[in-house]
Amino acid sequence: MPRSSGKGYRQRPLRRYGFFIAVAGLVALLLLQTSPRLSEGVEPIRTAASDQLFHVTRPSLIDRLSGASARERQILELEARVRELAQYKALALTMAERLEVYEEILNMQGEPGGAEVTARIMAETNGPFAEALLANAGATNSVAEGYYAENDRGLVGRVVQVGQRSSRILKVTDFNSRVPVMGEASGLRAIMFGGRDGLGHLTDLPEQGEFLPNERILTSGEGGLFPRGVVVGHVRGGDSKDIRVDLAMLTGQLSYVRLKPIISITPPEENPVETELSSLIEEDPS
Repeated sequence: MPRSSGKGYRQRPLRRYGFFIAVAGLVALLLLQTSPRLSEGVEPIRTAASDQLFHVTRPSLIDRLSGASARERQILELEARVRELAQYKALALTMAERLEVYEEILNMQGEPGGAEVTARIMAETNGPFAEALLANAGATNSVAEGYYAENDRGLVGRVVQVGQRSSRILKVTDFNSRVPVMGEASGLRAIMFGGRDGLGHLTDLPEQGEFLPNERILTSGEGGLFPRGVVVGHVRGGDSKDIRVDLAMLTGQLSYVRLKPIISITPPEENPVETELSSLIEEDPS
């Protein structure tokens, strides 16, 4: 019987060895995936290799021309901002819950509220004021003179005239508008009026102290024209003698406003409480 050629005889052991080597490699790969100690040792090498193979530090010419690298960078920045805002949101919710608990413990009385009306507005061109708005809510909607208007950002103005189905709002940007304001951090008081530049101007400044740069300006509630604590804007940096305010309402929507009443606190004399001492005084005024 003739024997096989020497060349085919030599290739069979090599194939067998290759088969066993492949089986051994598969077994080692399975052990690597299942063993935590082995995977910890190989993971840094695998990470470095994948970074070199799949992550390019410098954008290619095509990416720079198409703007893909700029979009990816912007996406990363937005994702980081969203994560930061999520932390602030969780902190704000925690502080709000804590504040509610403190107010309940202290039996704190909040600001008195009233019925508010949401109205659609349009600019007025031929009215008696340079900066005024017309709202489609009037006396039929229980709106009265003295109501103040605000949008989603801050104070818009005050209702100066009311009709049956509409009302006129004098904006805080008008020169005839006068708003008693205060600094949120400094606590300083002043009067704000409008200007043609769309900014608020502060007058009647205190002799001692100065408003802080970029300080938030709120209504002080003095005079009873506006309630206390409504956001007006921020102090713009500049001359301390001519302080201007970036109005918060200009950054929001002016299509709709909320018309709110001003609930003033009545003095005790208007609603007295009958006591034994008061009854004795009434019976014997001498």
